[in-house]
Amino acid sequence: MGDRQFKAVVFDFGGVITASPFEAFNRLEEERGLPADFIRSVNAANPHSNAWAQFERAEIDARRFDVLFEAEAEALGHRLEGRAVLAVLSGAIRPEMVRALDQLGQAGYRLACITNNVPSGHGAGMARSGDAQDAYEQVFARFEHVIESSKAGVRKPDPRIYMMMCEHLGLAPAQCIYLDDLGINCKPAATLGMAAIKVTSGAQALADLSALLGMPLG
Repeated sequence: MGDRQFKAVVFDFGGVITASPFEAFNRLEEERGLPADFIRSVNAANPHSNAWAQFERAEIDARRFDVLFEAEAEALGHRLEGRAVLAVLSGAIRPEMVRALDQLGQAGYRLACITNNVPSGHGAGMARSGDAQDAYEQVFARFEHVIESSKAGVRKPDPRIYMMMCEHLGLAPAQCIYLDDLGINCKPAATLGMAAIKVTSGAQALADLSALLGMPLG
C-alpha cells in the first residue's frame, strides 16, 4: 500500500460488480452471424458522438438509439438494430464482489460508483429503477453515492465525472481507488491521481484491490 492512505473505493458497475456485458454482446454476434466484437467496433467509432455515447448522456431516447445504431452498424457492413443490443445489456452479479463491498464497508472504507448507463430498460447497463426488491438496487444501496451518466449528462472517460465524485465525497483523487473493466475509463482516473485497477475478472480485481489495501477480500 505504500504511503498512500486510501479513504474510498469507487467502482464501475457493469463489468466489475457484474459480469462483462461484452460476453452477452459476443453471444448476440454469434447468433446473428456477425464478426466477434462487432458491437464494440460500432461503439468505438466516433466514441464521443455516436449513438451509444448520446444515449448514455440521455441526449436521445431508445427509439432514436435503435435507428442511429442500426445506421452505424450498416455503415460498417452489417445489419444489427439497436434494440437487439439493448435487450442483452445486462449482467449477472458477481457474488464475490458483493461480499467485498460488505468487507470494505465494515473496514471503514467509503464506497461509491460511477456508471455509464442508458436511461431506459432493465439490467446492469440501464438507469436505476428505484425498486428496492431489484437485485441491482440492493447492490447500489451499498454505495454512499452513485453517479449515472444518463442522469449526470456526462460519461466516462470524461474527467469531469471522476472529479464530480471526488467533490461529492470531499476527497482528493489520490485518496481514492477506482475499478473499471475498460482501460479507456481507467486512464483519466489514473491521470487525476486515483489508483486505477483495470478489471479482467472478479478474482483479479479482488487480488489487486487486496494488495493495494493490505487486506483479504472476497
